[in-house]
Amino acid sequence: MSVKTMPMYRRPEGLSDVRTHYCPGCGHGIIHKLIAEALVELDIIGKTIIVAPVGCSVLAYKYIEVDGLEAAHGRTPAVATGLKRALPNNIVISYQGDGDLLAIGVGETVHAANRGEKITVFFVNNANYGMTGGQMAPTSLEGQKTATTPGGRDGAEMGYPIRACDLLDTLVSPVYIERTSVHNPGAVTKTKKAILKALRYQKEGIGYSFVEILSMCPTNWGIEPAAAAEWIRTDMLKTFPLKKFRDRPSEAIAAKKAS
Repeated sequence: MSVKTMPMYRRPEGLSDVRTHYCPGCGHGIIHKLIAEALVELDIIGKTIIVAPVGCSVLAYKYIEVDGLEAAHGRTPAVATGLKRALPNNIVISYQGDGDLLAIGVGETVHAANRGEKITVFFVNNANYGMTGGQMAPTSLEGQKTATTPGGRDGAEMGYPIRACDLLDTLVSPVYIERTSVHNPGAVTKTKKAILKALRYQKEGIGYSFVEILSMCPTNWGIEPAAAAEWIRTDMLKTFPLKKFRDRPSEAIAAKKAS
């Protein structure tokens, strides 16, 4: 009698069958999977365009079965804005890292949110410049050792970590702002719910959504994957507590009807 063996892993619908380029323990792969699942569940994968940044996720569109393109460093929200205005019936995702979104691209980030562009932004925060060797990023923690802060980040000299959700929460136009993480199964489940909500709001034409996702970077942090997940819990959450900052779909719908 032959024994039928089950595959160890079944690729979720919506993900491409390609070999990953991400380092072991990196959170990008988890996030890609959650986005692909959400797009399939909302039945919008065939009309979605993802704008990839300059950073580790520069090839994000190769992993998810959607149309995609790359933007110049920091210009992802500007490109996403143009796409959404030209193709209003499509779902447009701006997928960005912390250097891309909060350093060179902070102007585009703030103004796209301030205008209330009807795009969905997924912001992956791993507290460093991942692709270029682990330099200090706007989100690097105080005291964190990086390639450019070997003695640890000194806030008084180098500036303090920028909290993107807190910053955007000062603006009038954004509809949905939440900070989540992928450092353990419970956090992954909550992140999936946030991703679903952000994409559903765009599908319904409601407004601008922003989801910040704390993610592991074992290679540049110089620790093992399990320790990287634990470092998010013990260190990153002190500076970037998980929180739903804003969820105002009814107000956006009322404003849309009034106009």
